[in-house]
Amino acid sequence: MSHWLSGVGIGLAIGTSFVALVYFAGTVLFGTQEYHRPAPATSLQATATTSLATQATLTPAWPATLDQVTYDQLLLDLVDYVPPQPVATTSTSSLLVATDESSLRYSSSTNVTVAGQVWPPAAPYPHGGAILPFERIVAYYGNFYSTRMGILGEYPRAEVLARLASTSAAWEAADPDTPVRPAIHYIAMVAQAEAGSDGMYRNVMPDEHIERAYSMAKEIDGIMFLDLQVGLSTIERELPQFREYFTRPEVHLGIDPEFSMKTGDKPGTVIGSFNAADINFTIDWLSEIVREHQLPPKVLILHRFTQNMVQGYGEIQPTPEVQVVMHMDGWGSTELKTSTYRRVVEPEPVQFAGLKIFYKNDLKAPSTGIFTPAEALQLHPEPVYIQYQ
Repeated sequence: MSHWLSGVGIGLAIGTSFVALVYFAGTVLFGTQEYHRPAPATSLQATATTSLATQATLTPAWPATLDQVTYDQLLLDLVDYVPPQPVATTSTSSLLVATDESSLRYSSSTNVTVAGQVWPPAAPYPHGGAILPFERIVAYYGNFYSTRMGILGEYPRAEVLARLASTSAAWEAADPDTPVRPAIHYIAMVAQAEAGSDGMYRNVMPDEHIERAYSMAKEIDGIMFLDLQVGLSTIERELPQFREYFTRPEVHLGIDPEFSMKTGDKPGTVIGSFNAADINFTIDWLSEIVREHQLPPKVLILHRFTQNMVQGYGEIQPTPEVQVVMHMDGWGSTELKTSTYRRVVEPEPVQFAGLKIFYKNDLKAPSTGIFTPAEALQLHPEPVYIQYQ
């Protein structure tokens, strides 16, 4: 058992971690064979950078024009902003009503903020076609090889999609003003306990499995996330092999700091981390694809349940092409998860917030229930990305 599990006693919610490694250790996954996607034909530098000449000729025709007024109002709704109330004062002759100066702050390039409050944080307005905060994403998570890594591998396709439809309807009932965009969140790169032929302690899922997850998302008019656990490798090294998928408008990205082992330790023995440089590289890499293919903005999910998993949050820079969600993915009772949300998400804002709900782990004693949509909407700020495992 991972050494951080003792954190339950001191108020830390627990991540997905160890259960994944138990299944994928050794030769259980592919027997004696490893799957490796062919190396991309172009170099990382070539795929991540558009030449100045090319940039000069690009005239992006984004799918839609952003309604900035509605965008700002929805951001304020996520933090339950209440305008200042009139203040009554008296004089010798009459009763005067003075209105407080508005606490809202506007900029031509970034969204609305509230004076003295960290939410909503200032970030660039996205291009047209942005999902957040116009819709709430409700995702089912997992891997087709494992019944223990999430609901995607636990039930047949039809049942997964039926359950996702029911869950999405429950969220829309709890918040009728916010439509739900269903999502399939597939772990496309899995950290493992065995080093593998290159010593990177991670394995890539077959293309046919990624395409299966994509077809599930398309069937329900939803979106897909590819989730990467890089092990002892790096996000810079691993992203290019998935580039073709991100040229599709329905495909978005999740990256898991828990399994980014900068210390050289095996996955599952310590909690890993990403820093702002890793995350900004990822944002810029996705942004280039969005610009090149004139796509709607991508959504980037950052998993987090401890402070150190994401380092230098204040330097993370969302772009008009990439919307960033800090996703609290620890498990435990609703009280424990609320405490973790308040400690690792609320005080360190980047752009949006997310919440993970475990159908099984969240029910482990002493827990007596999982978050209902109505209960989750009481969090500050309201989560706009909900993931079920």
